[in-house]
Amino acid sequence: MFKVTPNPPETDPVSPYESPDSNKLNEAAERALDHHFPPTEPKPPKRNGQLFSVCPGINTEALLANASEDLLSISAIAADLADDVDGSRRSVALALSRMADGVHLLVERALDHLDEPEMAAIFAKQQSRTV
Repeated sequence: MFKVTPNPPETDPVSPYESPDSNKLNEAAERALDHHFPPTEPKPPKRNGQLFSVCPGINTEALLANASEDLLSISAIAADLADDVDGSRRSVALALSRMADGVHLLVERALDHLDEPEMAAIFAKQQSRTV
């Protein structure tokens, strides 16, 4: 006995995501999933090719004070290194220490100028423009 089997129904080979209604359904499902299961970590902001950066809101006095401290540290490291080496390397280490001391003096003078009334007015104007 031979039984006739019908051919399967012909279906449209179009993806279910290609119709406007299915796209809306997919977007709604994504929003619901994002609402109930938020990402665990926010994506970090992209850098502009800079390895280090300084926060834009830091005032000039804080920047100069930190630079002053760093220069003192560099000078101390170079002076300590000069004690451990001889010859031309000692001269280089002492030169680095003295250069750091000189730049430290410049930074300290800049900090002193921040206290002057005209400089305070300039920095106040700059701060008001950035805010």
